[in-house]
Amino acid sequence: MTETHRAVEHQRWAGGMAPGRRSIPAEAAVAVVVNGSTHAVMLATPADLEDFATGWALTDGIIANPGEIERFEVVEHGAGTEARLWIAEPRARAIAARRRFMAGPTGCGLCGIESLEQALRQTPPVGARLTLSSAQIMAAIAALRPAQALNALTHAVHAAALWSPTGGLLAVREDVGRHNALDKLVGAAGRDGIPAETAALLLTSRVSVEMVQKAAVLGCGIMIAVSAPTTLAVQTAEAANLTLVGIAREDGFEVFSHGWRVEGC
Repeated sequence: MTETHRAVEHQRWAGGMAPGRRSIPAEAAVAVVVNGSTHAVMLATPADLEDFATGWALTDGIIANPGEIERFEVVEHGAGTEARLWIAEPRARAIAARRRFMAGPTGCGLCGIESLEQALRQTPPVGARLTLSSAQIMAAIAALRPAQALNALTHAVHAAALWSPTGGLLAVREDVGRHNALDKLVGAAGRDGIPAETAALLLTSRVSVEMVQKAAVLGCGIMIAVSAPTTLAVQTAEAANLTLVGIAREDGFEVFSHGWRVEGC
């Protein structure tokens, strides 16, 4: 199994220089391979790779549901890791025409696309009806940090999670890339049958348009992030009927779109 973190020796200055030791997250090249052809190469934390490949295939439109995956395997190489998916040939042929190669930095969501239309593709509308009180939003955010096991070791990775007012945290995934963490969560929810429409999506990162697009595929109606959204993210969330909550921290939060899902907004 590829390591997710490593303890390294370093020098630390705090009024004076002294030797120290710190755990840092692993970052490796992960190729998503579909029916023998590489469709994406991302730099990611090499953990939960079946969730990652499944979630990436879902959010990129390669598959419509996890049931279309016939087989999965991980193959490790000296230069990185391949997450190999096999899907039915008719589906594979259907996507061949829009196939793109993507080699990007950590979590880069748009590297390798061929047109503006691909970047600003139509986002499916979200039909989830879940509403949350301000107290529930604050409880959700408070629950996330203690559940970030890898971040507790490294202080250097993002997390994406699903939180339900009745079940608390339903799933948490971590990665050095924010897009990767969300793809892993999408894959985990799909593979485990977690009803995302009855939960809120929690993010430890800023919200860009790609994050909104992935959230819409996941089916959550409420997206809660600790940082701010971009203008295009808000615009896309409005069009997708998605409630976007940002700057969600221990002292409050801000609602940027579809406030009807937040009680009192």
